[in-house]
Amino acid sequence: MVRTVAVLGAQWGDEGKGKIVDWLTSQARYVVRYQGGHNAGHTITVGRKKITLHLIPSGILHDHVTTIIASGVVLSPVSLIKEIQMLQEVGVVTCKRIFVATSCPLVLPYHVAMDLAREKHQVSKAIGTTGCGIGPAYEDKVARRALRVGDLYNLNNFKNKLKDVVSYYNFQLVHYYKTQPVNYQMVLDEVIAVYDFLMDMIVDVPELLDNALKRGDAVIFEGAQGSLLDVDHGTYPYVTATHTVSGGVSVGVGMGPNCIDYILGVIKAYSTRVGFGPFPTELSNDIGNWLCINGNEFGSTTGRRRRIGWFDAVAVRYSIRINAFFSCCLTKLDILDGLEEIKICVAYRRKNGQVIYNFPSSAEELEHLEPVYEVLPGWMKNTVGITVFHKLPEKSQYYVRRIEEIIGIPINIISTGSERSEMIVLRNPFDS
Repeated sequence: MVRTVAVLGAQWGDEGKGKIVDWLTSQARYVVRYQGGHNAGHTITVGRKKITLHLIPSGILHDHVTTIIASGVVLSPVSLIKEIQMLQEVGVVTCKRIFVATSCPLVLPYHVAMDLAREKHQVSKAIGTTGCGIGPAYEDKVARRALRVGDLYNLNNFKNKLKDVVSYYNFQLVHYYKTQPVNYQMVLDEVIAVYDFLMDMIVDVPELLDNALKRGDAVIFEGAQGSLLDVDHGTYPYVTATHTVSGGVSVGVGMGPNCIDYILGVIKAYSTRVGFGPFPTELSNDIGNWLCINGNEFGSTTGRRRRIGWFDAVAVRYSIRINAFFSCCLTKLDILDGLEEIKICVAYRRKNGQVIYNFPSSAEELEHLEPVYEVLPGWMKNTVGITVFHKLPEKSQYYVRRIEEIIGIPINIISTGSERSEMIVLRNPFDS
């Protein structure tokens, strides 16, 4: 019996994971974020309300669920408190429903300053980050100088560590990037202002989840960003700073890999990415603009316009291989409703004419490949809100089944709109 489901993006992020986690949460007791930071953005539509979450797991909108921010997440304390206040303002009860791992590294103002300085200074080599300080925070973690949530237990020791780290960053900011230093007292005051809130949320996450699984409670592990942005397996260096693939669940939560019963990949009916980096199927034409506007393809965190492309089955097959997805959920099918023809990238062509079917390990190589397309007829009919597969237009059914054939695993869930209820469920992961 399935008790734990990991929900991960199979492309470059923004696949619609938040809605899927929100929908699955009706059957879960815990929802856990295991990586990323407040650079992520999950938007959930409930009635006329659109709620965007950056740190807090999507399950918070269900009263029976406890949400957990695990140690693989880098935590901005100010962003967390702002998000809690936003939820309270729309009537969501948060007290004793949000817990934070002791070992979460903190994201503080000097991380943001460094992130912004680098992007400005290295224009030709810019990654296109969100400017939230996530990369520098993960660097501190690996360099063993990170300040973690648990450090707040000894506030005097925390203050001394903070002085050292601020000095370290200020030297680089002033002498190398020629920008303003960060004020130590301002950073400390920011932390002190939320100290009591944070201390009330700290918990031993591995112990809590181990006990939950022993009781037979259902748990969802919620990913941020997408698999093609994984720091090891994505389009490096145009990636995020953490592990967005399924292997990151075990590391980020602090439990063995056998804690995951089912891995669900979320794919969009077309492709998008934010920031710089190779994007073989990118559309720089009227169709791309049309999909961007109709799909509301603007970043939840930054508001940046997303880059748009046709569905890239080569990239998705690669994601399936590195994640071991059991099945996929296809989102935003309805956005394709108005197109006369639709393309699926089934291979890449090198400049010498050679056709390849595998996703290259080098971003530089990917940059110089051309997509090989299979062209399908559009259905030119409305699919919004359809909840039964056979009621979809025949050509949209064919599109779904053709993607299934090419990627080699089943599509068991199809999202046909932004509302919770606008979903076709062919097989529920928790019933597998």
